[in-house]
Amino acid sequence: MGVAVFHLEDLSGAELTLEGAEGRHAAVVRRIGPGERIRLTDGRGAWAEGPVVAASKTGVTVAVDERGTVDVPAARVVVVQAVPKGERAELAVEMLTEVGVDVIVPWNAERSQFRANPERVEKMLAKWRAWTFEASKQSRRTRFAEVAPLATTADVAALLAGAALPVVLHEEATIPLASLEPPASGDIVIVIGPEGGIAPAELKAFDVEPVRLGDTVLRTSTAGVAAAAALLARSRWL
Repeated sequence: MGVAVFHLEDLSGAELTLEGAEGRHAAVVRRIGPGERIRLTDGRGAWAEGPVVAASKTGVTVAVDERGTVDVPAARVVVVQAVPKGERAELAVEMLTEVGVDVIVPWNAERSQFRANPERVEKMLAKWRAWTFEASKQSRRTRFAEVAPLATTADVAALLAGAALPVVLHEEATIPLASLEPPASGDIVIVIGPEGGIAPAELKAFDVEPVRLGDTVLRTSTAGVAAAAALLARSRWL
């Protein structure tokens, strides 16, 4: 089993002390003690690893004996996720993070049933970012997934226009996703519609030939991870 991953903003120094919520989680919840190895990451690609040399209820201290960095992928995977209802949102965000998506863009689609006022948007983004933070650590990522601000349909159209590979999933499409060739560099932008589907006006605004995953129709919370995994399997996972 791999070493546990915790977040620490500043990784400078031969010994690093993990305090606050992360430190208490390591020492009290995970019960990590002296001699056990852990990895600390700033979430932006840098990591430091080593054995714990001291532990208390407030945190742990690590003697660093290994360091490294994980570069930004040449071809980033950006998933535009129409805002789901209830627990479906948490499921979608966690699975997208675990599978390796680089950026998650919440989209207030026409059929999302999300009332966007400043307070609701702020709360939603805080939840999505907390989910990605925890899922990034759980899946032992060194470069954490990013949650972008809430996007409008015009914002999504702009993302697709600038993508190296624009992908819009639609249940009535005839072109299979498997026929697309992942690019060596640039953004792969995958658009996932809400439970009610992408509206005709939105498809027109995107100006991209839609594709389908297969003969079955997936829920909005699972379609994104399936599409991302299919493309990652032919590029970064090789």
